Amino acid sequence: MAMRDVIGRLMSSPLFPVPIEVFQAELEFRDFKPGGNIEIDPAIQIRTAPLNHPQGAVGYRVEYEGKSICYVSDTEHYEDRLDENILSLIQDADIMIYDSTYTDEEYPRHVGWGHSTWREGMKLSDAAGVKQLVLFHHDPGHDDAAMDAIGRDALAVRPGTIVASEGMTIVP
Repeated sequence: MAMRDVIGRLMSSPLFPVPIEVFQAELEFRDFKPGGNIEIDPAIQIRTAPLNHPQGAVGYRVEYEGKSICYVSDTEHYEDRLDENILSLIQDADIMIYDSTYTDEEYPRHVGWGHSTWREGMKLSDAAGVKQLVLFHHDPGHDDAAMDAIGRDALAVRPGTIVASEGMTIVP
């Protein structure tokens, strides 16, 4: 499906009250295939990778001025191996923002939902030499106390790991 069509569907009833045609700005949509690159500026490199999600999802790596950040959300880990698509995408990244929806204890009840655990994010980060792991895409059933506990546990296992929160700014 073309990117314009995807955005158009998101901006339609009952999800959004205003259609895409209301914008007065000149809009440009660039289609891409997961696993390819997206060019928006010669100084900024954007790589993509397909992720393991029932409805499909894409991971992104943005490189600029010698720094790199990877966004890997809506992906489910494999039980028997690390995801090669993700490993290739995140190799030696400065920061990886990873889908950490569930704890290891919660995950078995959600197999096939397209989400992962913070411990799997650590395995990927360690294998690929990621400098800093940011845990993201939290289960909405987790309250502040649960997130604080996850943060403490994660930090004890992999120093420098942080739990993303609203309004957070990260400087590599």
